Amino acid sequence: MKRIAILGSTGSIGQQTLDVIARNPDLFSVELLTANNNVDILIGQAKRFQPNVVIISNEEKYPLVREALADYPIKVYAGHSAIAQSMSMASIDTVVTAMVGFSGLIPTIQAIKAGKQICLANKETLVVAGDLITRLSLENRVEILPIDSEHSAIFQCLTGEDEASVEKIILTCSGGPFHGKSREELAGVTVREALKHPNWDMGAKITIDSATLMNKGFEIIEAKWLFGLQPSQIEVVVHPQSIIHSMVQFCDGSIKAQLGIPDMRMPIQFALAYPIRIKNELPRFRFSEFGTFTFTAPDTKNFRNLALSYEALYKGGNLACVLNAANEITVKAFLEGQISFLDMPAINEKVMESVGFIASPDLEDYLESDREARLLANEIIREKK
Repeated sequence: MKRIAILGSTGSIGQQTLDVIARNPDLFSVELLTANNNVDILIGQAKRFQPNVVIISNEEKYPLVREALADYPIKVYAGHSAIAQSMSMASIDTVVTAMVGFSGLIPTIQAIKAGKQICLANKETLVVAGDLITRLSLENRVEILPIDSEHSAIFQCLTGEDEASVEKIILTCSGGPFHGKSREELAGVTVREALKHPNWDMGAKITIDSATLMNKGFEIIEAKWLFGLQPSQIEVVVHPQSIIHSMVQFCDGSIKAQLGIPDMRMPIQFALAYPIRIKNELPRFRFSEFGTFTFTAPDTKNFRNLALSYEALYKGGNLACVLNAANEITVKAFLEGQISFLDMPAINEKVMESVGFIASPDLEDYLESDREARLLANEIIREKK
């Protein structure tokens, strides 16, 4: 029985993780749930799964959660510091990091220091501070298992293989809802259109990132740290059907691919149960239902966020941290109707050019780079109004 803490239980990944746990009550139990603002969903989850601890990040909503759970044997806390502190709980075996954005960094660091197994859905943690997280995981002998479908696919393809035989990895990309669109067409994209992903059901932030290809950009940075790769070993190919989740090419020219329906419960289940595979009743992929798989190169000219991510990948230092911070601000501004679709990568690039580069940052440098990038991105957005 693995005792699971879910950081960000009310989001898409968090809810699907709970679905996997509910389907396997003899294998997993819920020890801790956290949410930022979504009180109603959090309370419902707590009543159903009866965790030891529930934490609401927004301290103003603490009284609502505490009152709703007063008749249950559940400890209720509030605030970001409470989440970080809870990672040292001896009753937690595995931490699913499903918080959105930079907010997942500190709790993940604390979980690693506490020796917890990490099931990583918060890709920004490795994007922002991949070198620090990798070093800490080695020092504390902590296993980091990817939940992203693409990185789970790579992980599965590498199982049993000699890492030295890897020539490159190939991350597949759906292309999002605007694959093949011209710059002129992208200029008029609405929020509603951008939130309609053709294959995956995700939260608003990651759906916009998928539409701009920033999500794929973050994935190439994440892959470097997860699999110990050089930037030149990471390729992206657009595969609109989203059936081949990613591939590994070996030194003899052989390629291994992992396939499956586009359902995040599959990589979540794989990470939670690793190293065993457990049966499920999810729909099965059938080749007879797919006449064609297509593959094309990504358009880094019209989707600049992917090009910016490669720049951050090659240069290293604090540049990916700066890019992530700027992007969190620009995505929020786009969702609120303050800027256009094409403004997002344009502002991200300006911030990357303006924040001071640090070749070998420590945690304080990452925190300061994040703060500075956010301030600058907000300033640029205000000037555009």
